Amino acid sequence: MDERLEKALDFSNYMLTLNTQKRLLAEKYQESLIYFYSGSQFTITRELITFVSVMVSADQDEVVLVDDNNIPCLVHDLDNFYGEILNQYASASNTYHTAYVNLKKNRSIEKLVDYD
Repeated sequence: MDERLEKALDFSNYMLTLNTQKRLLAEKYQESLIYFYSGSQFTITRELITFVSVMVSADQDEVVLVDDNNIPCLVHDLDNFYGEILNQYASASNTYHTAYVNLKKNRSIEKLVDYD
């Protein structure tokens, strides 16, 4: 096989593997943003954090939130709920960033596949 063709094929395989690993990493991040409270499932988003923050700032102790399954849920201790979702979001984002930076450093298919 022509050397240029072989290098192009190797690079193509590397990029395919890199993009697959990035996608898997992003999926893992999205899964780590799922928060369960009182039988309800919430995906932690910046919008949820902002809304809960506004409610806490308005001295609300309780608020009804609609979960991922469109079921209303009464959150009793809003301060605690806010702290927990904020911590989980920050932790998940930091973990995702660290893993992504490490993934970008890998320059071979073997290192990409072995990475986790």
